[in-house]
Amino acid sequence: MPYLSKIALNPRRRAAVALLSSPHRLHAAILSGLAVQPVTERVLWRLDSNTPHRADILILTESRPSWAHLVEDAGWPGADGGASLIADYTPLLEHIVRGREFSFRLTANPVQNVPRPSRPSEQQATRLKEEADNGSRHRGFRVAHRTAAQQLQWLLKRCERHGFNIPGATATPPAPGLQTQGEDVSAGPAVTIVSRDILRFRKRPDGPRVTLSTATFEGRLRVTDPDTLRVALLGGIGPAKGYGQGLLTLAPLHTTEAHHG
Repeated sequence: MPYLSKIALNPRRRAAVALLSSPHRLHAAILSGLAVQPVTERVLWRLDSNTPHRADILILTESRPSWAHLVEDAGWPGADGGASLIADYTPLLEHIVRGREFSFRLTANPVQNVPRPSRPSEQQATRLKEEADNGSRHRGFRVAHRTAAQQLQWLLKRCERHGFNIPGATATPPAPGLQTQGEDVSAGPAVTIVSRDILRFRKRPDGPRVTLSTATFEGRLRVTDPDTLRVALLGGIGPAKGYGQGLLTLAPLHTTEAHHG
């Protein structure tokens, strides 16, 4: 049975600062909340930092977790609103039917595969050197999409394979007499990038630096294949899932959005 959890971290506490500065450390702390070790189940998570005074972590697990250690070390233990929330994810999965629309949020690592990167990272440069020394052929490189337009297209091209599409946004029609003949009043797809970031961290102090380009998408989706969308919700979208990427979350549409939809 899958569970969706929400934990509030206090960015002013030393332990929280250490976790928030490294997706690798935060991932390890999340895995320690599962009783069966070593962890073999799929764990998805996302960091939502909407204010400088609070950082919320959403975590999707297959088994019921315990987040007492995170709350005690890096949250607000005993305070109102400081307790972790753990909810059964099954009811949401059962409400996914073809044609239904939801609002959604996704933080992902949009990438493409290229034969050779123009600006190789430390790991890619090491691999290129090793392949040159060995005379071997590489299998291609994963390179991040860096512009907002590229990142948006990355998502739009992958919707159908994950069981949904993004309908057109609701456009407010112009006042009578203001629209010229033949003018397109379409507002485009109902999705926007609300934040973009570049994460840089190391797994070990002496290890190579990991660099991830991330984008957070918010918008409205329409279910086209319920089973495939459930797979995407439970398995994530895109790479770097261990570093807080790929968790797609859904919410009911507001009344006005549902009416327009």
